[in-house]
Amino acid sequence: MPAQPRRYILAVDIGGTHVKLRLSNRRVVVQFDSFPMMTPREMLRHIHPIVKQWNFHLVTVGYPGLVIDGRIVSEPANLGHGWVGFDFAKAFKRPTRIINDAVMQALGSYAGGRMLFLGFGTALGAVAILDSKVYPMELAHLPFTKRGLIQTYVGDDALRRLGHKRCSTNAKKVLRHLGNILDVDYSVVGGGNACRIGKLPKRVRLGDNKLAFIGGFRAWRRSAWAQI
Repeated sequence: MPAQPRRYILAVDIGGTHVKLRLSNRRVVVQFDSFPMMTPREMLRHIHPIVKQWNFHLVTVGYPGLVIDGRIVSEPANLGHGWVGFDFAKAFKRPTRIINDAVMQALGSYAGGRMLFLGFGTALGAVAILDSKVYPMELAHLPFTKRGLIQTYVGDDALRRLGHKRCSTNAKKVLRHLGNILDVDYSVVGGGNACRIGKLPKRVRLGDNKLAFIGGFRAWRRSAWAQI
């Protein structure tokens, strides 16, 4: 039986400050600045000249917003409009899978068993991967105290309002409580504010934003991820 030709994957990680690109057969990451009113068409105008000479067959897009069954269902909080319903497969002229950006980093961080991934950034991204099954969750909307939700006590707004020390304490409480509730083997923290948490609780490790690209590649290579 002849060997299957190797398929190269382009992973696109969309953030509020940068858009980052990497191919599955290259270690080099290329990035450009994003901006608050950036639309998908404007993003593609930057991407196409970069990837024009790149050899790739599949695309994964990590999107900073709600994705259900591979479809963007809400506009991003920190970018422009036009993302809902945008045809990325047509734009790239290749099969394209859209996943939430926290899911993409969680996939890249996963090392088996039961894992909780929490992305501490502008808001809180949360993903559980339980025995290779992926469960994106809106945990930021759960109550943290009688007076507010989790998102009120962690994230950029909380950091400005409460200060570094208080937000660090809150983040550790969230990690402990959610880890216990979900009965996970370990947790991984990512996002722009992960490094601000300080000493992490037991069974919690600091992730790496570069692992988002590994997650983008795994989104195509592992049949277990089909449900995302």
